[in-house]
Amino acid sequence: MAVTVRILPENERSLAPFRAEIDAIDGEIVELLARRFEVVKHVIAVKRAEGLAALLPERVEDVVEKVMVRAETKGVPPELVEKLWRILIQWVIDYENERLG
Repeated sequence: MAVTVRILPENERSLAPFRAEIDAIDGEIVELLARRFEVVKHVIAVKRAEGLAALLPERVEDVVEKVMVRAETKGVPPELVEKLWRILIQWVIDYENERLG
């Protein structure tokens, strides 16, 4: 996939170093999501072997609670983290359901 480089208007040039840092962080987030997704593949195999459902509600709430607490300690709005993780978890549950049948 090609990356488009945009020439910044004069009044946005002071944002360039911050945008570069955000782009680098976004790259790190994608790398972490790739690691998480690899683990999900193993989880699917275990759930299939053990006859477990994709959705384990108590696990969902446990994960969400943990990331919200961690977010708060890092100065990140817990509401943002909750929303992001619930979307991520729902996507993974749908993905697992497709593979588990």
